[in-house]
Amino acid sequence: MRRDRFLARFGVFAECLLTGVWIAVAALPLVTLPAALAAGAGHLRRSIEGEATGARSFAADVRAALRGGGWAAGLAWWAVLALVLADLALVRALPVPGGRAAGALAILAALWATVTLLRAATAWRPGASWRALLAAAWRRSARDPAGSLLVVCGLAVVAGSAWFSAPLALPALGLLTAGTLAAERRTGAALADA
Repeated sequence: MRRDRFLARFGVFAECLLTGVWIAVAALPLVTLPAALAAGAGHLRRSIEGEATGARSFAADVRAALRGGGWAAGLAWWAVLALVLADLALVRALPVPGGRAAGALAILAALWATVTLLRAATAWRPGASWRALLAAAWRRSARDPAGSLLVVCGLAVVAGSAWFSAPLALPALGLLTAGTLAAERRTGAALADA
């Protein structure tokens, strides 16, 4: 009994690592990152619930998420990051009063946008509107700071993995997706209890 539970949990961990590699491959064009994250979350959700899933269903989810506007969400997220980088470059180049505070706020805005994107991607289902998903994820991120902090900690794991050894960041994306999925389920349970 104990061995079966261990093997089941290890299987989920291994599935997370594999999913992270699939997400990284699907996100290579960069603007496909939200669709890849959504497909990864769907794959993990099905795997945890005991449904049949694999590379074909992952690829089908990526295509469906892209058709539903996942590429536009990716473009918007990259635009936000470009604005943050431009703001940080401007703050560094010009010694303006309050520049450090503006830089810190820009970094917080980038984190908030990333957390919102991750939470929207894990809530995605085929046929869902990315605009509606992002708006709802924005509200959930504000109403559930503990869940958002969990997602930020997952981002720190990916960053730490990449810092330690760049190839480790690929499977860590699956762990980040699983952590975000757990934060979303936690939020759903908390809202159902309220």
